[in-house]
This record gives sequence, structure tokens and C-alpha cells, in this order.
Amino acid sequence: MIRPEAGDAGTRVLRRLHPVTKFALEMGPLAVFFIANAKGGIYAATGAFMLATLIALAAMWYLARKIAVMPLVSAGVVLVFGTLTLVLQDDHFIKMKPTMVNALFGIALLGGLAFNKPLLPYVLGDVFELTDEGWRVLTIRWGVFFLVMAVVNEIVWRSVSTDAWVAFKTFGYLPLTFIFAMAQMPLMTRHGIAPGAEK
Repeated sequence: MIRPEAGDAGTRVLRRLHPVTKFALEMGPLAVFFIANAKGGIYAATGAFMLATLIALAAMWYLARKIAVMPLVSAGVVLVFGTLTLVLQDDHFIKMKPTMVNALFGIALLGGLAFNKPLLPYVLGDVFELTDEGWRVLTIRWGVFFLVMAVVNEIVWRSVSTDAWVAFKTFGYLPLTFIFAMAQMPLMTRHGIAPGAEK
């Protein structure tokens, strides 16, 4: 992890999370969810997932002094749907959480593009520099991917057992996302901009 350099008094210096640390914080709640479901069932897993999500967010803030938009939105949906699951004792709500998060991200990306307000550069702009066309195509692809994953989650949780759905959420969603992200590298290479270069 990159440590902050000394700055003027009262100036907050942001730090960047090491990729391994970021991955662990994002995967930690899912691992807790899977283990808690195996030990105590879906309701115990939901409570543990909510707590682990809050702890992961607190750790992100402590280490980087900022929280990315996607984990923050996802955590908000986890807390809302997790609370509904526990209060109403209905596991449909926690199963619908990935559907809602993916649909929200997909609609936000494609909707922003439709209004000529691409949002993806705000999420990835501090990591990658692309041409306007590169951001446009990448935004379309990620928007469609999120919508497809929303549909996939609906099909899976309505078709298989709770334990099978938990396993898919823990071990299926991440590999699919990783494979899709890797498939975008040729596009990002073609439309990449050297640091400091003008578009």
C-alpha cells in the first residue's frame, strides 16, 4: 500500500489500497457469507454478511481514507435487503440483492451514457486513461454485463437450492466477472492513452 506523503496542515491525503488488500476486503464478506450459511443457515449468514460488509467498509476507509462508489452502493443494498430478510424472515430479499445491485449499476452506466454523462471514467479514471471512444465502448460492455448478471442471478436463485445459490454467489460470480474484465484488455490497449498525453 502506498503511504501518504506529508502535506499541509488540514490537508487530507488519500492513499491507494494495494490490489491484494482490496481483493481481500471485497471477498472477505462473501467468504463469511458462505461459511456462515454452511454452519447456521441463510439467516445467520445474512446477519454475518451484513456485519462483515460494515467491517470491510470501515477497513477501506481506515486504509485509504475513501470508499469507492461500487462497494458503497453494494453495501447499502446489502444492509437494506439483509434487514428485510431478517425482520421478515424471508430469504427472497437477500437472494434478490445481487439482482438489484447489478441492475442498478447496469442502468446507471447505460443511462449516463445515453445522457452523454459517462460514469465509468469516474470509477476507473484514476487507474486507466482511455480515449472517449474507448470509455464509450467499455461503458456499454460493462453496462450490458451487469444487466446480464442481474438476469443470471434471478434464474439461479429461482432454479436451485439456497445452498447452491450461495455457492454460485461466492464462487461463480467472481470468476465470471474476472473473465469478462480480462476480455476487455484488448479494447483498453487499443484505446489507451499514455500518462500525460492529450486525447
